[in-house]
Amino acid sequence: MSWTIKTADFVKSGTAPEHFPVSDRPEIAFGGRSNVGKSSLINTLVNRKKLVRTSKRPGRTQLVNFFNVNDQLYVVDLPGYGFARVPEEIKEQWGPMIEGYLANRANLRALVVVMDMRRGVQEDDFELIMAAPHFGIQPILVFTKADKFKPNARKQRRLEIARDIEAQPDELILFSSTKNIGKDQLWERILDVTGL
Repeated sequence: MSWTIKTADFVKSGTAPEHFPVSDRPEIAFGGRSNVGKSSLINTLVNRKKLVRTSKRPGRTQLVNFFNVNDQLYVVDLPGYGFARVPEEIKEQWGPMIEGYLANRANLRALVVVMDMRRGVQEDDFELIMAAPHFGIQPILVFTKADKFKPNARKQRRLEIARDIEAQPDELILFSSTKNIGKDQLWERILDVTGL
């Protein structure tokens, strides 16, 4: 991969469009269930250990977080959904907050939907995947924890998931933060969709 990460910095967090930075460069958003490995994935992608805070406690990310990569791209970390242990009233705010973000960012190019390979596509993942095109956004499907499978089992699991959601197997990116699996493939997809 020819794109080198020179800088990756936190810019700001917010809950509504007026809090977000000016949409002056391509953006890639990352969404997924709580504790699916989204923060670790972003850290691996931008070669930083602690840019995005990771936590064993579900629901750690409660805001829309913007990170500036190489002054050319915003990487955006969305709050996790699913079983996050946060008060119900906060959970209820997440839907409109995420929808408000997806609907109002002119330079948003793709939504990376991050899922656990062991669990496959859950109902709320599928809803997010189906929603992306309505906002004019390309969904990119990434499955973490690929290192939990031996190579043949990994290949088989990819075929099963693809069949379940009626997708082509090569549309699914298998990823592991610990083994560096899928990083280049994901960057290729991001660079392709952003034109960088």
